[in-house]
Amino acid sequence: MSVNRCVYLFSRLQRHVRTRTTATAAGTCHASAFFHKRRPAGSVLCSRPGSSSGSSQKPPDTSLFVPISLKTDCSADGSVGLELTQPLHKSELLKVLNRFYKKKEMQKMASDHGLDARLFHQAFISFRKFVLEVTSLPADLHIILSDICSGAGHVDDIYPYFMRHAKIIFPMLDCMDDLRKISDLRVPANWYPEARAIQRKVIFHAGPTNSGKTYHAIQRYLGAKSGVYCGPLKLLAHEIFEKTNIAGVPCDLVTGEERTFMDPDGRVSGHVACTIEMCSVNTPYEVAVIDEIQMIRDPSRGWAWTRALLGLCAEEIHVCGEPAAIDFIRELMYTTGEEMEVNTYERLTPFTISDQAVESLDNLRPGDCIVCFSKNDIYSISRQIEARGLECAVIYGSLPPGTKLSQAKKFNDPDDPCKIMVATDAIGMGLNLSIRRIIFNSLIKPNVNEKGEKQMETISTSQALQISGRAGRYASKFKDGEATTMHRDDLPVLKEILSHSVEPIQDIFVSLSQVDGMFFVCNIDDFKFLADMIQHIPLNLRSRYVFCTAPINKKQPFVCTSFLKFARQFSRDEPLTFDWVARHVSWPLSAPKNIKDLVHLEAVHDVLDLYLWLSYRFMDMFPDTALVRQTQQELDGIIQEGVRNITRLIRATDPTATDPLRTQGSRGGAAGGNTGSSKALTAGKGQRARRDPGETDSSLASRLVRDGLLTPTLLQQLQREWSKDQQEVTNQSALDAEPHNNNTKGKRKKKKK
Repeated sequence: MSVNRCVYLFSRLQRHVRTRTTATAAGTCHASAFFHKRRPAGSVLCSRPGSSSGSSQKPPDTSLFVPISLKTDCSADGSVGLELTQPLHKSELLKVLNRFYKKKEMQKMASDHGLDARLFHQAFISFRKFVLEVTSLPADLHIILSDICSGAGHVDDIYPYFMRHAKIIFPMLDCMDDLRKISDLRVPANWYPEARAIQRKVIFHAGPTNSGKTYHAIQRYLGAKSGVYCGPLKLLAHEIFEKTNIAGVPCDLVTGEERTFMDPDGRVSGHVACTIEMCSVNTPYEVAVIDEIQMIRDPSRGWAWTRALLGLCAEEIHVCGEPAAIDFIRELMYTTGEEMEVNTYERLTPFTISDQAVESLDNLRPGDCIVCFSKNDIYSISRQIEARGLECAVIYGSLPPGTKLSQAKKFNDPDDPCKIMVATDAIGMGLNLSIRRIIFNSLIKPNVNEKGEKQMETISTSQALQISGRAGRYASKFKDGEATTMHRDDLPVLKEILSHSVEPIQDIFVSLSQVDGMFFVCNIDDFKFLADMIQHIPLNLRSRYVFCTAPINKKQPFVCTSFLKFARQFSRDEPLTFDWVARHVSWPLSAPKNIKDLVHLEAVHDVLDLYLWLSYRFMDMFPDTALVRQTQQELDGIIQEGVRNITRLIRATDPTATDPLRTQGSRGGAAGGNTGSSKALTAGKGQRARRDPGETDSSLASRLVRDGLLTPTLLQQLQREWSKDQQEVTNQSALDAEPHNNNTKGKRKKKKK
């Protein structure tokens, strides 16, 4: 080979090495910038009191690392290595590579650079395949391998080239430092530099329901030059929005589905009422109010309270909630270096626990509110109430806000004949109701634990106080509040629950990442559910993330189907117009004829809510916000009409739904039980007295019908068969009791066989 040829080949080799080094460095910089931009904000939930202590770094879960496949039919260097040295024999190469793999020193060095045993094995398999199958190796690697095969090099010299290959098939190795930084959630207070730049004053307004704690915080909010109110519900945000504007203080409204600006030109007002998730942590305020602070422990939504408390840029932060949260919030404030002032309040009106259960719907009085934890119980009880010639208002969680307010107004109106309410625990916060007596139809409710699992549990002291405290309201018709139960066996259990003090906020620590002992990562099951639903739809990363954070009810099939269609239409880059949405929901819709129709209308209302929520994230793709909002208001009116006629809807759904259950309950058979109550907790205290015919039934048959496992028609058929079987047994017993001769008995036995 000529000298000129050698110089040419070596110049190509130098350019190749410089190009690879530059490309690797550039790729690392881009990845680092990406991960710093994607740092999470407010994604942890306060969990339990404890000092802030760092957690040791844990190794990453390498099962998530998937190697990239490389082509083996091309090389940028061509045959440079072969021209500089000599051909390589695969048998010799295999021996050299296997010696390298077996060296413990190589595995230890690789481990120090992020390759654990699993990744080291995968990287070696890929590296060996590349070396043995590639058409022409990179010149530098070819030369090194040639030297080792000829005895002029050491097997350890392979390590830099092996690591270079490993970082190509596992590009995340170059970003591990950045991944560790964005996974370090130990000091969430540092995520909000704007809030840390000012010295905030934190005032905790602590007290039970109907103690005026929120009133005092709102008075300071109204007197400030600027302020933000953060509430858990749209109803509460609407209420503060209206009260603030009535008081002569311009106030805007911001929820996930709605933006209302008081200024005709759309300029932002100094005050804003919003749902907790929608508060801005970048806008400066004089006063901020965070309502229902105890919800900071909620596995799904608590992140929003954590974010607001740590991140709001306000000179004064007024938090309102249960006294049980005082110590925890004070300790949380230590992490920000801010002191906390506590104002405690006593209940403004007297409250008592009755010594007698209601036992029968015939004993209802004006101002009574029956609290159920099942929508089916609400349907059943409301029908039985109206069968007695009484009107009742109905409130449950899936009703639109307008319908809830309409039902509350009907119940509160002294001139309206409606004096009874049937509701779920949705009345626990957000509605001002003139209730004289809270009646618990059940003390068992479904809850979702920290793992996202649904389980039936006796209500906690906090929940019981929150609900029962709605009885008796200051400056209302019923100032003296009372709480009791529908069933006699539940009353001592309720008294026991309410006799305990609310335990300080303290939850199970769930270590899903590097978090401080006061925090745990929030439940993301709903996020994963939506992600799985649209994983096959081509969306860019930002759009996919936004769709996965949409607030939808995953228990509603129609809502889930609509969500999927929205995402599919969006992925085609086709705007979701009003006409498109109207065709999808079959608008216009008529008044419901039965409960199934009412439930569907509620689902359609949720779909329109979803459209409005997405319209504020993708304005160009959801352009007809005004038309959809107008349609939603019309739909709200249709739903209100359905709720006003709910008894007729229940009767139309199944006119025999109640009577068979009542008959079954009156039999007092062995299948009867006290579902939805705490009978299991009071076992041994004697059987419950026989039910009044007008009392709500909670037998096994009733539960099966309520849960949709058994229809009333099938129940009647089972009853007929049961009666027939009982008659046959009776007849058979009578025959066995009669004197018979042996021949007769033999014939009978033969017949039975």
